[in-house]
Amino acid sequence: MSHYDYKSQRLWVEQDIVENNAIPCDRAQANYLLNVLRMEQGDQMLIFNGRDGEWKCELHALGRKKAALVPMEQERPQPDPKASDLHYLFAPLKSARIDYMAQKAVEMGVAKLRPIMTQHTQERRPKLEKMRLNAIEAAEQCGILSIPPVDDPVALSKLLEQWQQSDPDRLIIFCDETETNLDPLAILNTLRGEGEGVPPLAILIGPEGGFSKQEREELLACEFVAAIPLGPRILRADTAAVASLAIVQAVLGDWV
Repeated sequence: MSHYDYKSQRLWVEQDIVENNAIPCDRAQANYLLNVLRMEQGDQMLIFNGRDGEWKCELHALGRKKAALVPMEQERPQPDPKASDLHYLFAPLKSARIDYMAQKAVEMGVAKLRPIMTQHTQERRPKLEKMRLNAIEAAEQCGILSIPPVDDPVALSKLLEQWQQSDPDRLIIFCDETETNLDPLAILNTLRGEGEGVPPLAILIGPEGGFSKQEREELLACEFVAAIPLGPRILRADTAAVASLAIVQAVLGDWV
């Protein structure tokens, strides 16, 4: 694992990062650095953009309303995107809980966020831009170098119908609250392909109230879907998200 600087302030930037090429801060960034954090001319921090790795940079203050960041040297290279290729499929929740869920998914190493509309989904118009901002905030705070994209919402039935054309090699791990075998580890260990390793994975978490009987039947009928339990207790959807991501990463993901 590359050395991680736990003490320096980190900031995501949209621009390309090139040594000695100044990056102008937008108004919100300048206000945050100069007036909230009270940083001054010459102070150093870390920046990243999800493409060029992590860089140490120097703050150039232009008064209290404008600033620029000058990259000095790369601290960590951008990781191979194939190293963590876990997709997270979820039914959108109410605002505060979906903010939490998006942040935790990023912290757990998810490579893509995909909102899924189900029969019991309560939040029919998820705020995608807010999810993206939560993903950036989580990455800034936790030393993560990649920002997972947030896809447009898609109906579960359409997702399943198009899956083998759009992502044929990826296996969906469906967290099924009705699964009678309470040991997810045993089921996950059977998914290792002999000699081929672990296939690309996606985790599917249902809405508050769970999947409908029809949706569950449709999922279990798909050969690219594997059902796992999350133990004997009933979990809230945002809790189930963290639990499932931890289990899958520990058994089949980049924790191994």
